[in-house]
Amino acid sequence: MKLHRMLRGIGMACLLGAAAAGLAGCGGSGESAQKTFTIAYAPNESTEQSADARGGMAKDLSKALGMDVKEINASDYNGIVEALRTKKADMAYLGSEGIALANKRMDGNVDVIAMKAPGGDKAKAVYHSVFITRSDRNDINSLEDVKNKKMAFVDPASTSGNLIPTGMLVKAFPEDHLDAEALHVNDGFFQSAIYSGKHQASIQAVAKGDVDVAAVSDQILQSEFDAGNVQKSDIKIIATSDPIPAEGMIIRADMDRDLRAKLTDFLLHYDDEDYFAKVIKVKGARFAPASLADYQPIIDLNNLLGK
Repeated sequence: MKLHRMLRGIGMACLLGAAAAGLAGCGGSGESAQKTFTIAYAPNESTEQSADARGGMAKDLSKALGMDVKEINASDYNGIVEALRTKKADMAYLGSEGIALANKRMDGNVDVIAMKAPGGDKAKAVYHSVFITRSDRNDINSLEDVKNKKMAFVDPASTSGNLIPTGMLVKAFPEDHLDAEALHVNDGFFQSAIYSGKHQASIQAVAKGDVDVAAVSDQILQSEFDAGNVQKSDIKIIATSDPIPAEGMIIRADMDRDLRAKLTDFLLHYDDEDYFAKVIKVKGARFAPASLADYQPIIDLNNLLGK
């Protein structure tokens, strides 16, 4: 009889414990019970021209997820990675170098669920880094002409605005035995070298003659031409990189599976042209399926450079 009462007591305790656990889950302590989903955007996607388009996507995603969607504009790429790491952001739109940086700082707890691609064709999900100067600079016509000039990079964590052009310069000037540090100081290889913070700022610096040369994304350059922010006739491209994996939407790998499934389905079917033209910077682009493996070459390059 005592054994029966003991077993019944244990069973009741288990039921009460399960009920308490269920109530705790409903209270919002788990990923599935979160009330707000936060997207972090880099400075390149935080322009006035893109604000309405970002807001439109946030409203559409809010309906799909059944929760509020908030956008945060990071001041730089490191800010985005930190927001993801500290769970102040749930998803971020990042380039290859930013994804590699996040993968390292978050000990591999990241994944990519979609990447931008013209027409949604993953085979075309690439872009390039281009070195640009003013069209009237007759003394600068190739990469070999940039030594001792005023140079603008974008951001330490920018793929097309720093990592790839740095590699191109090291390769183009083997006799100078260059490394990343030598290329980012004044009165070294360059007369001066700055980080502008944004691709658009680098483009404007070239157009206004504040710097002689800059390295930027070819797609953002084209978007600046399309928006009328700079005249195509004023800019010339003097060097173009090999293809780079396109930017992607990155999340923490431990995201709730149901939330991840809803999010992925939304992105792969999203077709608001205003968003892709103004935020993603490629007219006619759509999201294509992606994973961290698509960015492994950039991750390996970072490891090789000790970044």
